[in-house]
Amino acid sequence: MKKTILTIDDKTDIRRLVRMTLEFDGHTVLEAASGPEGLELARTQHPDLILLDVMMPGMDGFEVGRILRDDPQLSAIPVVMLTALDGQSDREVGLGTGVKAYLNKPFSPIDLLRLIQQLLTSTPEENSAPAQNATQQQHSHRPAY
Repeated sequence: MKKTILTIDDKTDIRRLVRMTLEFDGHTVLEAASGPEGLELARTQHPDLILLDVMMPGMDGFEVGRILRDDPQLSAIPVVMLTALDGQSDREVGLGTGVKAYLNKPFSPIDLLRLIQQLLTSTPEENSAPAQNATQQQHSHRPAY
């Protein structure tokens, strides 16, 4: 089940690594380097899932997440926050924006693909369930970025 996934992250290297991982799995990848650019792509392209960084200049991922949640045309799109912010309060704020999962950087490409598959195969009822914290312990045998 190959889908269109939008990555919103101001770091070119992170977008490139995510794109390579997702394209290897057969997905189509859209990229945005800022919150406003990502919102515009979400509105015009209607991706199946959004990967959203938190720490971006100007409009941060928390604000983007709230805008996505409050827009009736975008609110059904599952959003995963990918971020280096790993404090409990950061997770609570992130999950409070309506995202479906919160994945800490560095993360395993395998964990990212599993999470995406899980979210994309969920029923609409499951997607409306409370968000999950997908933070995982890093293992030395798994590459992470």
